[in-house]
Amino acid sequence: MKTNYFKTLLMLMVMGLVFQSCSDDQAITEESTDEFRRGNNGPGGNGQNNNNSSSVDRINNNLMNDWTDLLLELERHAGGMRPNASARALAYIHLATYETAQPGMRGHVSNSDRLDGFEINRDEIPNKVDWELALNACYADVINHFLINVPTDMKSQIGQLEQSKNQTLSPGVSNSTVVFSKAWGAYVAEQVIKYSQTDESAEEQIIDPQPTSYEPPTGAGYWTYSADPERALFPYWESVRTFVVSPEETTTRPPIPYSTDENSEYFAEMKDVYEENNAAKAEQNDQLWVAEFWSDDVEGLMMSPPARQISIANQLIDKYNLNLEESLALFVKVGFALNDAAVSTWKYKYEHMVMRPSVYIHDNMDTDYQTNLYRLIYWPNPSFPGYPSGHSCFASAAGGVFINFFGDNTNFKDRSHEGRTEFQGAPRGFNSFREMAKENAFSRIPLGVHINMDCAEGLRLGYEISDAINDLDLERNPG
Repeated sequence: MKTNYFKTLLMLMVMGLVFQSCSDDQAITEESTDEFRRGNNGPGGNGQNNNNSSSVDRINNNLMNDWTDLLLELERHAGGMRPNASARALAYIHLATYETAQPGMRGHVSNSDRLDGFEINRDEIPNKVDWELALNACYADVINHFLINVPTDMKSQIGQLEQSKNQTLSPGVSNSTVVFSKAWGAYVAEQVIKYSQTDESAEEQIIDPQPTSYEPPTGAGYWTYSADPERALFPYWESVRTFVVSPEETTTRPPIPYSTDENSEYFAEMKDVYEENNAAKAEQNDQLWVAEFWSDDVEGLMMSPPARQISIANQLIDKYNLNLEESLALFVKVGFALNDAAVSTWKYKYEHMVMRPSVYIHDNMDTDYQTNLYRLIYWPNPSFPGYPSGHSCFASAAGGVFINFFGDNTNFKDRSHEGRTEFQGAPRGFNSFREMAKENAFSRIPLGVHINMDCAEGLRLGYEISDAINDLDLERNPG
C-alpha cells in the first residue's frame, strides 16, 4: 500500500511537469521510474542517502526559518486549539519535517521503528532528493492539516510560501529530482497525518474541545464553570497519544488542602495572588511586564504557550548557530516534550480539580477582583482547573530540553513579542534556562490566574517530562 501510494503520487507529479514541458516527458518518466525503482537500495543504504548532492547538515536554515515564522503567525490565529491541540500539532509537524530530512542526516535516526503504528517505507527513498524541496512540500502539507480554524485569507499564505520557495529552489535542479523531492516530502507528511488520525481520542476532542457531556465533580474548593464559555476545556486529554512518556509514567504531588481559614497555607497563597496582581496593576511595575510578557493566553493577539517555546527554540537555533540537522532534531524533541506535557498536565488538572484564584478571591476576599488578564481577553478565567499550571509545565518541559542541548548557562534575550504595543512584550534577558522557565512559570501569579503551588508543581512535572525526552536517543551510532 505504501509503495502504491508513493508511486501514484510520483507519477501525478511527473504528469504535472509534462504539462510544463511536454518535450521532456519521456526522459523524465524513464529517469523517474528508474530512480524510484532503485530507491534507497543504492550506495546510501539503511535509510541514509549518501547519493544526494548535499547532506542536511550542510544546508542553511533559511527555508526552515521562513516556515517557522509562518507557523507561529498562523498558530496565533488558530481558533480553539490552545493549548492542548496546539501542543499536539507542533509535535506532529516537527515529527514530519524531521522524518522528511532524516535520510539525509548523517547523525540521526528515524522514529519509525520506535513509534508503534508509524510507518515510513524507507526502501522507497529516491537516490536523488533535494532536501529543501522535500521539506518545503512537507511543511506546506502538515501546517495546512494540523492548524485548524485559521482565517482563509491567512491560510492562503501556506500555498504562497510553498510556491515562492519552489520557484527559488528549483532552478538548476533536474526535473526528475524536483519530482522526487516534492513526492518524498508529501509522502512523509501523509504518513504522519495518517498516523495522527489513528489517535481517535485526540481527533474527536479537537473537534469538540468543550464537550457538554462533561460535568465536573463537585466538592469544597473544586474548580467548576459558571457559564458555557467557561466549560471544561479538553477534560479527557489524558487519553491522547504521547510520544515518549505517558501520564502513567509521570508523578503528581497532592495539592495543599483547600481551606477558607485566614491562617491556612491555602488562604495565604490566594492572598499572595491578590496582592501581587493588584500591586502589578497599580504600580505598572516589572511584575506586570513579566505577567504580560509570558501570558500568551489570547487568540489572535499572541501565540499559544506551547508555540512560545517553539519561538524560543527558533531564536536559540540562530544564537547557537545550529545546522539544519541539529535544528530539526531540537524541534522534534521540543515538540514531543510539549505534547507529552499537555497530556500529563491535563490528567492531573482534572484529577485534582483545584479552583482558580479569581473564584476564591471573589468568594472570600474581594468581589471586585479582576485579574491582569482581564483587559486582554473577554473571558479571563481559564476554563480548566488550576493545578498543576500548564504554562509552568510547558516552560520546564521545553527548558529541560534546551539545557540538554546547550547547557544551562546562557546569555539569551527572548524577542518573541518584540515591537508589540498591545501589551508589554519588550524583550527580556536571562542568564540560564532554569531562570527563564521559572520566570515563565511564576508569571501566572502577578497575572492573577494561578497560585504558587500550581506553578511549582507544573515546573516540577515539566522537568520530569524533559528528563524522559532527553533520554530519547535519536543520534546515529557511529559504529
